[in-house]
Amino acid sequence: MSQLSHNNAPAGPPSVHVRAVITWIAIFPLVTLGFFAIAPFATDWNPVLRAFVLSIVVVPVAVYLVVPQLMRAYKSLGRPRR
Repeated sequence: MSQLSHNNAPAGPPSVHVRAVITWIAIFPLVTLGFFAIAPFATDWNPVLRAFVLSIVVVPVAVYLVVPQLMRAYKSLGRPRR
């Protein structure tokens, strides 16, 4: 019975290393797509301005949409299958 209780206990958050990898998996494709999306009209922009504009879009999309979905997917990998 104690083993059953142990298996049903909340697992807790993933390690900082797992979270870092999940965040990178979210950020890298978004930055790459964003870079190509703004390239046609931002070629003459200062690189700092380009990075600023890109981060204004990428960070909220990653934090509020992509990372939570990836965390759910990661947690579902750890669940026992029925």
